[in-house]
Amino acid sequence: MLSDDAQPLGPGSLTWECFGDVRGLLLVGRAGILQNMHPAIGAGVNEHSDYFNNPWNRLLRSMAPILGVVYDGPSAPDTGAQVRDFHKEIKGVDQNGQRYHALQPDVYYWAHATFFQSQIEMRRLFGTPLTEAEQEQLYAESVQWYAQYGLSMRPVPPDYAAFKRYWEETVASLQLTEPVRWSLEPARRHDIGPPYPEVPGWLWWLLRPVVMGGSMWLAAGTMPPAARQTLGLSWSDRDERRLRLLARVTRAVHRLLPHDWRYLPRARKGWKRVRREGAGSRVTPRREVPVAAR
Repeated sequence: MLSDDAQPLGPGSLTWECFGDVRGLLLVGRAGILQNMHPAIGAGVNEHSDYFNNPWNRLLRSMAPILGVVYDGPSAPDTGAQVRDFHKEIKGVDQNGQRYHALQPDVYYWAHATFFQSQIEMRRLFGTPLTEAEQEQLYAESVQWYAQYGLSMRPVPPDYAAFKRYWEETVASLQLTEPVRWSLEPARRHDIGPPYPEVPGWLWWLLRPVVMGGSMWLAAGTMPPAARQTLGLSWSDRDERRLRLLARVTRAVHRLLPHDWRYLPRARKGWKRVRREGAGSRVTPRREVPVAAR
């Protein structure tokens, strides 16, 4: 039974505003690589998934239920338990000879931490950056969100300042694992099929260089510097200018989108549900205010 302070997040939260934002897709590659650089997660992916045959599957299969832990309202604890139980049988020995289990608190929390921190990075790069107070609020909400999984809260830093120290220390300790090495090999990108079987082969042949090359380029540009160094990825001044241009275009386009188009399907479903329940305009997220206008 969850305590009162661990009830599901609702539409008044910053997490509802940020986590299901379509701009988060620009950071999916970053989050996936950071997760796979953890020795236990990398070993789990290596030994217990079809990642090497279909790297899209892990992402597409897990994205909707993880969003549901935030946006499913009263059902969020059940969704959290479902996501947790997906990992029950994932265990083994990692590349350092250490035994692991996917539900070890330190392992599971690292994956959650990448989702939380990606929201801050998404707003910093592709939206209106969150203030320090907003980041602290978002962190407190991330603890409430993590509680929906029903796991030990032992590895959860007590506050946002402690989380930032945890983040830096963990990023510095990440390693090149087999799934990460595989994903960094340019030749592999020619072997990867489309994310959805409905995509015609000829269309994927045209899109693959852009999708695969672009996703790795974005991952390199948005990666924490310490992780980028571990990965041996280069990033030039020209790359940085291109990323800033992409960010400006993304911000401009996002401002033009209708509310529901700004959210991924599971998040959109949550917004529609609360509107049906009569909350009306009170649950519409705030329009981002440019920093200069604050």
